[in-house]
Amino acid sequence: METDMGISVKLKVFEGPLDLLLHLIDKNKVNIYDIPIVDITDQYLEYVNAMDRQDLNVISEFLVMAATLIDIKSRMLLPKEVNEEGEEEDPRDELVQKLLEYKMYKYMSLELRDREIDAEKAMFKKPTIPEEVSKYDPPIDLDKLLDDVTLKKLNDIFNMVMKKQEDKVDPIRSKFGRIEKEEVSLPDKMEFIKDYAHTYKSFSFKTLLESQRTKMHIIVSFLAILELMKIGEITISQDGTFEDIIVTSTKVSTISTGASD
Repeated sequence: METDMGISVKLKVFEGPLDLLLHLIDKNKVNIYDIPIVDITDQYLEYVNAMDRQDLNVISEFLVMAATLIDIKSRMLLPKEVNEEGEEEDPRDELVQKLLEYKMYKYMSLELRDREIDAEKAMFKKPTIPEEVSKYDPPIDLDKLLDDVTLKKLNDIFNMVMKKQEDKVDPIRSKFGRIEKEEVSLPDKMEFIKDYAHTYKSFSFKTLLESQRTKMHIIVSFLAILELMKIGEITISQDGTFEDIIVTSTKVSTISTGASD
């Protein structure tokens, strides 16, 4: 059927009177905040007159809205009412709010329907991994274990501990000659740290370096940590950016250390 505004309104099933009103507003391409109530009411009544009268529950809802539209139409012809604040009241305001709320819930329901359709396309199945595969222990990735970021953190702690050792040097006694030179071998230090890690499982990298007596012990301990990481005897981790670096043994053992640092 043709309307006064030249818009063809298809006779189809709507979910309710608000759904029909939104359809008419969209078809006429009018501003929902400035509804041409005369034309929309005429189009609405044309649709209601063409509806099937057998379902009284459905037709009664549309008739109530028709009466509301006619009431708004008549109030629009009268002088505008003024509220307590002295502002003019628009008879269409309440209807506009109902339409906006209905439009929001309608679009939400369409979004939920689309998500449900997409969810139906997802298929799940229980894992069927063979026991041999589930028990597989992948080899240690040295590139990941010794990435640049981790090494930089280790080096920063090493330099900090070394600076503390320099600050402890007595400016007078440091000029005295040494009576006996202390030798520290890398294999011995690696064995000590490996046994220490096996016994305590996890320990602080910073605390380990600070417990060394001399610079030579600190340097060799640092090198020993790197070597043990390369061969997979230990791993390092850090919970946060400024947290301590923790050294953890990769072996399950309770061997007590018999070597000294």
